[in-house]
Amino acid sequence: MNNASYVGRFAPTPSGFLHFGSLVAALASWLDARAVGGRWLLRMEDIDPPREAPGAQAAILKTLESYGLLWDGEVVYQSLRHDAYAEVVARLFQMGLAYACTCSRKQLEPYHGIYPGLCRNLCHAQEDAAIRLRVPELNYHFVDRVQGRFEQHLGRDVGDFVIRRRDGLYAYQLAVVLDDAWQGVTDIVRGADLLDNTPRQLYLQELLGFSQPRYLHVPLITQPDGHKLGKSYRSAPLPPEQASPLILRALRALGQQTDPAMAQARPAELLAHAARHWSAEAIPKRLSVPEADLC
Repeated sequence: MNNASYVGRFAPTPSGFLHFGSLVAALASWLDARAVGGRWLLRMEDIDPPREAPGAQAAILKTLESYGLLWDGEVVYQSLRHDAYAEVVARLFQMGLAYACTCSRKQLEPYHGIYPGLCRNLCHAQEDAAIRLRVPELNYHFVDRVQGRFEQHLGRDVGDFVIRRRDGLYAYQLAVVLDDAWQGVTDIVRGADLLDNTPRQLYLQELLGFSQPRYLHVPLITQPDGHKLGKSYRSAPLPPEQASPLILRALRALGQQTDPAMAQARPAELLAHAARHWSAEAIPKRLSVPEADLC
């Protein structure tokens, strides 16, 4: 891919501060773009206000800046994109590709996250209902740049999935596909926890006539109990004064060669060096890396 055509992005959810796991994903995305002179966009995935932490958006931007992970252009806020999402949901519904679902969480508990199609042919009204996308009984696959081939049978492994929630909020699967296409994103670099979301997104891309971006899923950073680092586990925010040591640690998580002597370098100097020596092929082909292994 030539320099002018690469468009990457980082899309944090403002449900808490950025933590070390977020840094690994952001750094991989930034380096993959900068290593080829590509653009790196920032999108705030603020489509779920009840889960948003007060002050998180500003804190995320400040942390990225203090770590030298500067983006191109203006920040995109998904909360300002509702009209675009609504138009596509209405179109899919009118075409019979989506339908209204009134199932409660309790009704769906026995199915362990795989929707059995209970409302598929009941013709419910859209009001006070979730909107689900009909999925085909087909395997969807892609070749991840790190993890290799991944495939999923949408009907058997997922079932018809939600694109607009019952409370009227739009689902991640819909918003991410529409915004990546709208922003011209060519390369998606993100955590391996989203690997099994990708076939659903491939199907939506196909339905809407979008081109398929390249994917690269980096290993998750996990805690001693096996849980991923995340906002729900009250992971510590990233201290600005520790930017260079933590960037070096994140580089080690990504399998990149590091020089301990650079621990005192400024973040900008460290990132420039890392971009010149970036190797996506060196990223471990693993779904997770224990944080303790990076000490």
